[in-house]
Amino acid sequence: MGTARSATKELRLRAILDAATELLVEKPTASLNEIAEYAGIGIATLHRYVASREQLMLQLGLRAAQVVEETMSRIPLDEESSETYISQLVEALIPLGDKIYFLAHETSLNYNPEMSAAEEKLKEPIRHMIQLLQRKGHFRQDMSSEWILNVLYSLLFVTWQQVHEGHVAKKAAAALVLETLYHGFKASKP
Repeated sequence: MGTARSATKELRLRAILDAATELLVEKPTASLNEIAEYAGIGIATLHRYVASREQLMLQLGLRAAQVVEETMSRIPLDEESSETYISQLVEALIPLGDKIYFLAHETSLNYNPEMSAAEEKLKEPIRHMIQLLQRKGHFRQDMSSEWILNVLYSLLFVTWQQVHEGHVAKKAAAALVLETLYHGFKASKP
């Protein structure tokens, strides 16, 4: 009985977090009352799951990290598929932008140790593949893997923002990220 109740509570929390994410993408300053109303629950019910806006943001951040981790786990992390890893990663992560976009603007998460640990866990396999691609000569070795990782990370966030603002078509976003990552802004010579 306790397990069923716990599973139901977890599903309810996910539904609340998904609703909060939808609203916060459109209205980043939404109050807890507005979030509760958007989720179709009362504020007292919301407070049973999260005590404060800061705690809600942490839960949203951790949920986003979980969704990204689940998505990334479906991409092979072996040497044979290393050359297609970055493109598969970008193609898989671009559709998650609406779940993650607002987190880039939520400063309360920047210095949270739990969120930092979750982000580091996400970055580790990407870092590993970048280093492998450097050793294989697909990425420059005169740049640190950390630099390449952070450029990729930044490109993803700015692309999600541009899609959200209507400046980049969602269907074109992954190709734009990959083209920018691999070729930058230099014009090709005729």
